[in-house]
Amino acid sequence: MTGLIEQMRHDGVLVLTLDRPDRLNALPDLGDGDEVAAICEAVNADMTVRCVVLTGAGRAFSAGGDLNAMKARSDLFEGSGASIRERYRRVVHRIVRALYGLEVPLITAVNGPAMGLGCDIAGLGDIRIASDRASFGVPFLKLGIIPGDGGSWLLPRNVGYARAAEMLFTARTIDAVTADAWGLVNRVVPHDSLMEEAMITARQIAAQPPQALRMAKTLLRQGRDMNFDQMLEMSAAMQALAHLTDDHIEGVTAVLEKRPGDFKGR
Repeated sequence: MTGLIEQMRHDGVLVLTLDRPDRLNALPDLGDGDEVAAICEAVNADMTVRCVVLTGAGRAFSAGGDLNAMKARSDLFEGSGASIRERYRRVVHRIVRALYGLEVPLITAVNGPAMGLGCDIAGLGDIRIASDRASFGVPFLKLGIIPGDGGSWLLPRNVGYARAAEMLFTARTIDAVTADAWGLVNRVVPHDSLMEEAMITARQIAAQPPQALRMAKTLLRQGRDMNFDQMLEMSAAMQALAHLTDDHIEGVTAVLEKRPGDFKGR
Protein backbone atom coordinates (compact mmCIF):
# COMPACT_ATOMS: atom_id res chain seq x y z
CA MET A 1 0.00 0.00 0.00
CA THR A 2 1.33 3.39 -0.99
CA GLY A 3 1.37 6.64 0.94
CA LEU A 4 -1.67 8.86 0.73
CA ILE A 5 -0.45 12.43 0.52
CA GLU A 6 1.97 14.39 -1.64
CA GLN A 7 3.19 17.65 -0.10
CA MET A 8 4.29 20.84 -1.86
CA ARG A 9 5.24 24.10 -0.15
CA HIS A 10 4.59 27.54 -1.62
CA ASP A 11 6.00 30.05 0.89
CA GLY A 12 3.45 30.10 3.75
CA VAL A 13 1.02 27.77 1.97
CA LEU A 14 1.29 23.97 2.17
CA VAL A 15 -0.55 22.09 -0.59
CA LEU A 16 -1.53 18.51 0.28
CA THR A 17 -2.70 16.24 -2.54
CA LEU A 18 -4.51 12.95 -2.02
CA ASP A 19 -2.38 10.90 -4.38
CA ARG A 20 -4.02 7.60 -5.31
CA PRO A 21 -5.54 8.57 -8.65
CA ASP A 22 -5.66 4.96 -9.86
CA ARG A 23 -8.05 4.19 -6.98
CA LEU A 24 -9.93 7.53 -7.15
CA ASN A 25 -8.04 8.50 -3.98
CA ALA A 26 -9.84 5.86 -1.92
CA LEU A 27 -9.06 5.93 1.77
CA PRO A 28 -8.12 4.92 4.29
CA ASP A 29 -5.39 2.34 4.04
CA LEU A 30 -4.25 1.21 7.47
CA GLY A 31 -1.24 3.54 7.57
CA ASP A 32 -3.17 6.65 6.55
CA GLY A 33 -4.08 7.71 10.08
CA ASP A 34 -0.43 7.86 11.14
CA GLU A 35 0.54 9.72 7.96
CA VAL A 36 -2.15 12.38 8.16
CA ALA A 37 -1.64 12.88 11.90
CA ALA A 38 2.11 13.34 11.45
CA ILE A 39 1.61 15.93 8.70
CA CYS A 40 -0.94 17.89 10.72
CA GLU A 41 1.20 17.80 13.87
CA ALA A 42 4.13 19.17 11.86
CA VAL A 43 1.95 21.97 10.48
CA ASN A 44 0.74 22.95 13.94
CA ALA A 45 4.33 23.09 15.21
CA ASP A 46 5.56 25.22 12.29
CA MET A 47 4.60 28.90 12.58
CA THR A 48 5.83 29.53 9.03
CA VAL A 49 2.88 27.49 7.68
CA ARG A 50 -0.08 29.83 7.55
CA CYS A 51 -2.58 27.98 5.36
CA VAL A 52 -3.13 24.43 4.05
CA VAL A 53 -4.82 23.54 0.76
CA LEU A 54 -6.10 19.97 0.35
CA THR A 55 -7.02 18.60 -3.07
CA GLY A 56 -7.05 15.32 -5.00
CA ALA A 57 -4.93 13.94 -7.84
CA GLY A 58 -6.62 12.78 -11.02
CA ARG A 59 -10.33 13.02 -11.67
CA ALA A 60 -11.63 12.54 -8.10
CA PHE A 61 -11.19 14.32 -4.81
CA SER A 62 -11.82 11.05 -2.99
CA ALA A 63 -14.21 8.18 -3.61
CA GLY A 64 -14.11 7.37 0.11
CA GLY A 65 -13.90 3.79 1.40
CA ASP A 66 -12.48 0.97 -0.72
CA LEU A 67 -15.48 -1.11 -1.81
CA ASN A 68 -13.31 -4.09 -2.74
CA ALA A 69 -11.88 -4.19 0.78
CA MET A 70 -15.40 -3.89 2.20
CA LYS A 71 -16.62 -6.81 0.11
CA ALA A 72 -13.60 -8.94 1.05
CA ARG A 73 -13.84 -7.84 4.69
CA SER A 74 -10.12 -7.13 4.60
CA ASP A 75 -7.82 -4.37 5.86
CA LEU A 76 -9.93 -1.81 7.79
CA PHE A 77 -12.96 -4.09 7.64
CA GLU A 78 -11.39 -7.37 8.77
CA GLY A 79 -12.25 -9.37 11.87
CA SER A 80 -14.72 -8.90 14.69
CA GLY A 81 -16.95 -5.92 15.33
CA ALA A 82 -14.65 -4.86 18.16
CA SER A 83 -11.64 -4.99 15.82
CA ILE A 84 -13.39 -2.93 13.15
CA ARG A 85 -14.48 -0.38 15.75
CA GLU A 86 -10.93 -0.02 17.00
CA ARG A 87 -9.57 0.47 13.47
CA TYR A 88 -12.15 3.17 12.81
CA ARG A 89 -11.01 4.91 15.98
CA ARG A 90 -7.30 4.59 15.22
CA VAL A 91 -7.35 5.14 11.44
CA VAL A 92 -10.50 6.92 10.22
CA HIS A 93 -10.99 9.02 13.33
CA ARG A 94 -7.31 9.86 13.50
CA ILE A 95 -7.52 11.31 9.98
CA VAL A 96 -10.58 13.47 10.63
CA ARG A 97 -9.40 14.54 14.09
CA ALA A 98 -6.02 15.59 12.66
CA LEU A 99 -7.53 17.62 9.82
CA TYR A 100 -10.16 19.17 12.08
CA GLY A 101 -7.41 19.99 14.58
CA LEU A 102 -5.27 21.98 12.15
CA GLU A 103 -4.54 25.31 13.81
CA VAL A 104 -4.17 27.12 10.49
CA PRO A 105 -7.01 27.61 7.99
CA LEU A 106 -7.70 24.64 5.75
CA ILE A 107 -8.97 25.16 2.20
CA THR A 108 -10.39 22.10 0.48
CA ALA A 109 -10.15 22.39 -3.31
CA VAL A 110 -12.61 19.75 -4.49
CA ASN A 111 -11.54 18.74 -7.98
CA GLY A 112 -14.03 15.93 -8.63
CA PRO A 113 -16.30 13.42 -6.87
CA ALA A 114 -16.14 13.52 -3.07
CA MET A 115 -18.03 10.54 -1.68
CA GLY A 116 -18.55 9.14 1.81
CA LEU A 117 -15.43 9.79 3.86
CA GLY A 118 -14.19 11.88 0.93
CA CYS A 119 -17.24 14.15 1.20
CA ASP A 120 -16.79 14.52 4.94
CA ILE A 121 -13.08 15.30 4.56
CA ALA A 122 -13.96 17.95 1.97
CA GLY A 123 -16.43 19.36 4.51
CA LEU A 124 -13.67 19.74 7.10
CA GLY A 125 -12.29 22.69 5.15
CA ASP A 126 -12.74 26.09 6.74
CA ILE A 127 -13.15 27.31 3.16
CA ARG A 128 -14.39 24.92 0.46
CA ILE A 129 -13.92 25.66 -3.24
CA ALA A 130 -15.36 23.27 -5.82
CA SER A 131 -14.55 22.62 -9.45
CA ASP A 132 -17.58 22.60 -11.71
CA ARG A 133 -16.79 18.89 -12.14
CA ALA A 134 -17.13 18.20 -8.40
CA SER A 135 -19.96 16.17 -6.90
CA PHE A 136 -20.79 15.23 -3.34
CA GLY A 137 -22.52 12.34 -1.66
CA VAL A 138 -22.74 10.36 1.58
CA PRO A 139 -23.99 6.99 0.25
CA PHE A 140 -23.38 5.07 3.46
CA LEU A 141 -26.93 3.69 3.73
CA LYS A 142 -26.76 2.49 0.12
CA LEU A 143 -23.90 0.26 1.30
CA GLY A 144 -25.74 -0.90 4.42
CA ILE A 145 -23.57 1.14 6.80
CA ILE A 146 -23.71 4.50 8.56
CA PRO A 147 -21.28 7.45 8.72
CA GLY A 148 -18.44 6.10 10.83
CA ASP A 149 -16.30 9.19 10.39
CA GLY A 150 -18.17 11.87 12.34
CA GLY A 151 -20.05 13.07 9.27
CA SER A 152 -23.40 12.98 11.09
CA TRP A 153 -21.99 15.74 13.35
CA LEU A 154 -20.23 17.72 10.62
CA LEU A 155 -22.68 17.68 7.70
CA PRO A 156 -25.65 19.27 9.54
CA ARG A 157 -23.32 22.06 10.68
CA ASN A 158 -22.34 22.70 7.07
CA VAL A 159 -25.70 22.46 5.28
CA GLY A 160 -28.33 22.36 8.06
CA TYR A 161 -30.19 19.37 9.48
CA ALA A 162 -32.84 18.97 6.78
CA ARG A 163 -30.40 19.01 3.86
CA ALA A 164 -27.99 16.72 5.69
CA ALA A 165 -30.91 14.34 6.30
CA GLU A 166 -31.84 14.43 2.61
CA MET A 167 -28.28 13.64 1.52
CA LEU A 168 -27.87 10.83 4.06
CA PHE A 169 -31.31 9.21 3.90
CA THR A 170 -31.58 9.20 0.09
CA ALA A 171 -27.89 8.46 -0.62
CA ARG A 172 -28.29 10.88 -3.51
CA THR A 173 -25.30 12.60 -5.10
CA ILE A 174 -25.50 16.37 -5.54
CA ASP A 175 -23.63 18.40 -8.13
CA ALA A 176 -21.38 21.38 -7.49
CA VAL A 177 -24.11 23.94 -8.21
CA THR A 178 -26.41 22.34 -5.61
CA ALA A 179 -23.54 22.09 -3.12
CA ASP A 180 -22.98 25.83 -3.57
CA ALA A 181 -26.68 26.64 -3.10
CA TRP A 182 -26.81 24.49 0.03
CA GLY A 183 -23.70 26.03 1.60
CA LEU A 184 -21.56 22.90 1.38
CA VAL A 185 -19.00 24.89 -0.62
CA ASN A 186 -18.12 28.59 -0.67
CA ARG A 187 -18.13 28.81 -4.46
CA VAL A 188 -17.82 26.86 -7.70
CA VAL A 189 -15.14 27.72 -10.25
CA PRO A 190 -14.18 26.37 -13.69
CA HIS A 191 -12.26 23.13 -13.32
CA ASP A 192 -9.07 24.45 -14.91
CA SER A 193 -9.06 27.44 -12.53
CA LEU A 194 -9.59 25.48 -9.31
CA MET A 195 -6.06 25.49 -7.92
CA GLU A 196 -5.41 29.04 -9.07
CA GLU A 197 -8.51 30.20 -7.20
CA ALA A 198 -7.59 28.18 -4.12
CA MET A 199 -4.07 29.59 -4.11
CA ILE A 200 -5.28 33.18 -4.46
CA THR A 201 -7.37 32.71 -1.31
CA ALA A 202 -4.58 30.80 0.44
CA ARG A 203 -2.05 33.56 -0.22
CA GLN A 204 -4.47 36.19 1.09
CA ILE A 205 -4.79 34.13 4.27
CA ALA A 206 -1.03 33.54 4.49
CA ALA A 207 -0.45 37.32 4.41
CA GLN A 208 -2.18 37.68 7.82
CA PRO A 209 -0.29 37.72 11.14
CA PRO A 210 0.14 34.04 12.02
CA GLN A 211 -0.55 34.15 15.75
CA ALA A 212 -3.73 36.19 15.37
CA LEU A 213 -4.75 33.99 12.43
CA ARG A 214 -4.52 30.83 14.52
CA MET A 215 -6.41 32.45 17.40
CA ALA A 216 -9.14 33.64 15.02
CA LYS A 217 -9.62 30.10 13.74
CA THR A 218 -9.83 28.82 17.32
CA LEU A 219 -12.54 31.36 18.13
CA LEU A 220 -14.62 30.38 15.10
CA ARG A 221 -14.33 26.69 15.86
CA GLN A 222 -15.02 27.00 19.59
CA GLY A 223 -17.96 29.29 18.86
CA ARG A 224 -19.85 26.37 17.31
CA ASP A 225 -20.43 24.81 20.71
CA MET A 226 -19.99 27.71 23.14
CA ASN A 227 -22.52 30.16 24.56
CA PHE A 228 -22.11 33.91 24.06
CA ASP A 229 -20.72 34.62 27.54
CA GLN A 230 -18.11 31.89 27.18
CA MET A 231 -17.10 33.28 23.80
CA LEU A 232 -16.73 36.78 25.21
CA GLU A 233 -14.41 35.48 27.95
CA MET A 234 -12.26 33.55 25.48
CA SER A 235 -12.19 36.52 23.11
CA ALA A 236 -10.99 38.87 25.84
CA ALA A 237 -8.19 36.49 26.84
CA MET A 238 -6.99 35.96 23.27
CA GLN A 239 -7.32 39.64 22.44
CA ALA A 240 -5.06 40.51 25.37
CA LEU A 241 -2.40 38.17 23.96
CA ALA A 242 -2.82 39.60 20.45
CA HIS A 243 -2.38 43.18 21.68
CA LEU A 244 1.05 42.26 23.10
CA THR A 245 2.46 40.90 19.83
CA ASP A 246 4.89 42.76 17.58
CA ASP A 247 2.62 41.88 14.66
CA HIS A 248 -0.18 43.96 16.20
CA ILE A 249 2.04 47.07 16.25
CA GLU A 250 3.21 46.28 12.71
CA GLY A 251 -0.41 45.97 11.55
CA VAL A 252 -1.43 49.28 13.08
CA THR A 253 1.67 50.99 11.70
CA ALA A 254 1.11 49.52 8.23
CA VAL A 255 -2.50 50.79 8.13
CA LEU A 256 -1.43 54.26 9.26
CA GLU A 257 1.35 54.30 6.64
CA LYS A 258 -0.99 52.90 3.95
CA ARG A 259 1.16 49.88 3.12
CA PRO A 260 0.81 46.09 3.46
CA GLY A 261 1.81 44.63 6.80
CA ASP A 262 5.00 42.57 7.08
CA PHE A 263 4.14 40.02 9.75
CA LYS A 264 6.82 37.88 11.40
CA GLY A 265 4.82 35.83 13.87
CA ARG A 266 6.21 37.62 16.89
